[in-house]
Amino acid sequence: MNTRARRVRLARRPRHSLRNVRGAAIVEFAIVAAVFCILLVGVFEFARVLYYWNTASEAVRLGARTAVVCDADAAFVKTKMADLLPLLQSSNVNLSYAPSGCDSDPDTARDSCTFVTVSVTGVSVQTMIPFVPLTLTMPPLATTLPRESLRTSTGGTVCQ
Repeated sequence: MNTRARRVRLARRPRHSLRNVRGAAIVEFAIVAAVFCILLVGVFEFARVLYYWNTASEAVRLGARTAVVCDADAAFVKTKMADLLPLLQSSNVNLSYAPSGCDSDPDTARDSCTFVTVSVTGVSVQTMIPFVPLTLTMPPLATTLPRESLRTSTGGTVCQ
């Protein structure tokens, strides 16, 4: 058989190999897109949990700073912290003064307290992924600051 005729015959022959892979790119894209979307949602959820963790850390810092500078009781400090992070409950926040027992008498507390410690424990964050109901508990956070406003009363709106 002549080579030219053979080439023409091969060119007219249907290519079965192309028919077998038709649509494979769509299937591959669907698999890769699904995995990518799952990873993307996971990254967003991780960022959201880290945001809550950072905000809880800032709430502890704010609570310690408020207790150090302002003439305020524990309920006021806890309210200021809950305003910053509504996830906080009063039972999650612990406010303590050093030395122990120095805050028992309101008149002498400012004279004898030297340090204020604010800590937060047991704060839970629930993930927003519907098919993975997961509740994460934040690690305990604490801040200790030296008492600054020992013999003063703000009497104004500085701490409001």
